Amino acid sequence: MLDLLQMREADLLSVNAGISSFDLMTNAGTAVAGVITSRWTSRPLLVLCGPGNNGGDGFAVAQQLVEAGWPVRIAMLGSRNDLKGEARRHAECWQGKVETLDPNVLKGAELIVDALFGAGLSRALTGAALETLAAAAHHGAPIIAIDVPSGVMGNTGEVMGAVRAALTVTFFRKKPGHLLLPARNLCGEVIVTDIGTPLSALEAIVPTTFENDPCLWRADLPKISDEANKHTRGHALIFGGYPMTGAARMAARAAARAGAGLTTIAVPEVALRIYSASLVSIMVRPIVTPDDFLHLLNRSRFSAWLIGPGAGADKETLGRTLAMLATGCPTVIDADAITVFQDNPSALDRAIKGPCVLTPHDGEFRRVFDPAGDKLARTRAAAKRSGAVVVLKGSDTVIAAPDGNAIINTNAPATLATAGSGDVLGGIILGLMAQGMTAFLAAAAGVWLHGAAAAEFGPGLLAEDLPDMLPRVFQRLASNAN
Repeated sequence: MLDLLQMREADLLSVNAGISSFDLMTNAGTAVAGVITSRWTSRPLLVLCGPGNNGGDGFAVAQQLVEAGWPVRIAMLGSRNDLKGEARRHAECWQGKVETLDPNVLKGAELIVDALFGAGLSRALTGAALETLAAAAHHGAPIIAIDVPSGVMGNTGEVMGAVRAALTVTFFRKKPGHLLLPARNLCGEVIVTDIGTPLSALEAIVPTTFENDPCLWRADLPKISDEANKHTRGHALIFGGYPMTGAARMAARAAARAGAGLTTIAVPEVALRIYSASLVSIMVRPIVTPDDFLHLLNRSRFSAWLIGPGAGADKETLGRTLAMLATGCPTVIDADAITVFQDNPSALDRAIKGPCVLTPHDGEFRRVFDPAGDKLARTRAAAKRSGAVVVLKGSDTVIAAPDGNAIINTNAPATLATAGSGDVLGGIILGLMAQGMTAFLAAAAGVWLHGAAAAEFGPGLLAEDLPDMLPRVFQRLASNAN
């Protein structure tokens, strides 16, 4: 995935490699026209062109379709004289009429190509562009967007006047706006096409934003060798709260299903019977005094721990979280264990000594991090400030590392919007980290596995169903890798 500056750099590298800007635009027009002709038969088509390179792409599409025998009209915001460079050259190749952009031009159109503005737009749509697109949304004809739907901010996923497209055709690589909400819901099907950009351009640019996919982390998933035993597969420790006991229990089962060889929950003595009665393969350790918890942390047999689900946002949780972080052992911090730092966020940053994953939802994030900016930017900033991997949860979960790399997740079904699903996510990440997976890749894999497990179950999902779906997901991953 590339942001706008990186895409411009890719175009420059393409030109330096011998591909002219005119040819790149021609190839873009050919690619979009090819997608259209593969989906629809010839019918009246209207291309809405803007005053920049996106408009030039629109002229190139129109020319290709006319040569293929399609009835094509063009309506433009401004005039051909507003275009520059290769966009103007493509407009000059158009021998047909260019109509003025307004809602009336939609009459008779059975397909609409949105070539008004690409991903580089930095302001809200106004005037004829806004009015015509709004009318197009009610017109009923499918809209095909070039690059992104006009009014979508390509780097941030913000929407400033855009309407829903049936599909979006983009070039070389996706942009963040194709994956981030709310823009993702307006892009329809996103098709990435080749316009001749050499792969050497990608190697020179070095992307830092990625779409979550097993290809990013499959090779790093923990593997079970013939010599493995429960101790070599890692030992996960979870602090289990009281009276809210369900969250930690679900997290523990998720850690075990994610592959941890041993999983232990440390619980207040008063809750021992509740936890023990409902857990079979999970060990339960009572905490009678504060020293009992510290003693557990100082035992070398544990390989990673989690605190937060059902812990309670109180001084005891703050103290236990600080004690966990002080060891430098891989740690997952969720829910209440994030909230306890709301009065002193810098204390969290200072406390992080080793591999750490923070898994806030938006409300918890706002309590300890700066909420300004788009989701991708603020998650990156939080990771850089804290020194932890930050997983900002949602339908478009962003996973950011302190070094600036970030992953956007897109496989989360709406059924995950149910109580306790975040606790299960924390447990999955814990289980992977307990087996030695790095914090960033464990977080990315955990988020994807979480979504895949929900999709595996389908409608009617409860959070406690998720751990038992993980074996099927792992089996499918293994089958696809062979």
